[in-house]
Amino acid sequence: MAPMVDWTDRHYRYFARLITRHALLYTEMLTTGAIIHGDRDYVLGFEAFESPVALQLGGSDPSDLAKAVEIAEPYGYAEFNLNCGCPSPRVSAGNFGASLMFEPDLVAECVKAMQSVTDKPVTVKCRIGVDDQDEYQALQNFVEKVHNAGVDTFIVHARKAWLAGLSPKENREIPPLNYERVYQLKHEMPNLEIIINGGIKDAVVWSDHRDIVDGVMVGREAYQNPYHLADVDRLIYNDDQPVLSRREIVEAMVPYIERNLKGATKLGHIVKHMLGLYQGVPGARAFRRSLSEHMHQKGANADVLINALKLVESND
Repeated sequence: MAPMVDWTDRHYRYFARLITRHALLYTEMLTTGAIIHGDRDYVLGFEAFESPVALQLGGSDPSDLAKAVEIAEPYGYAEFNLNCGCPSPRVSAGNFGASLMFEPDLVAECVKAMQSVTDKPVTVKCRIGVDDQDEYQALQNFVEKVHNAGVDTFIVHARKAWLAGLSPKENREIPPLNYERVYQLKHEMPNLEIIINGGIKDAVVWSDHRDIVDGVMVGREAYQNPYHLADVDRLIYNDDQPVLSRREIVEAMVPYIERNLKGATKLGHIVKHMLGLYQGVPGARAFRRSLSEHMHQKGANADVLINALKLVESND
């Protein structure tokens, strides 16, 4: 499950884990500054139920990245991932994200520093290219140098990133997908674990990609239509155990909501991630509308979710 700012927070991950037992869930990208100088328990804390969880880091200073990993290590993350793919202007201005693909030697220093303070896997998420860097050789050179520094797993978004001229949203949609370039990388470097990302929507296609590369990372589709994740354990992990129904997921979220509302969390922070749960099912619009209208009201509690469920079931 791809790291997505404002989306893949702890509440979404808890919800997603009710649907899939095995998929690796990523945090939002967290900058080294947020970890080093912020409220560490708030920024890094998560429930054991969410595991396995990978922490994605944004940064380009090796010592800061090492310090951030060292701080995060006790929280129980399964993997530490360096973001070399985000195209947002704010990230590029800080000389990290996709702009790091221009500096493979620096990335090599960064991952070495991260590895020096953890025995957990250190991985890299990147693009197939950046701006006019549109040759396979550039991607291959980047991966080779970073692999020589000790990284064996690369998550590759199969689109170029344009750091000038396109917004982050446009960078997720306009540059054409080039899955063949990712396949070529795996073919020529079979010893590496290559995970493909970008525009992957259909659950059957996940298995098709797995015939060529080692894994699939899914983002917006799994967020906007989260019950797609119900196919993951069977198709990817060969686990035929029954999955929870949508109704059972809603019921399982109620005690989680009640527990979190005792603190500073508002209902909307949690159930906004559930808006797409009934996507494609009769009553989905009523469910979504009911949550949207009531989740931000003063004193809103788990009854808002239960009432939305009743609206769906009245459409059966």
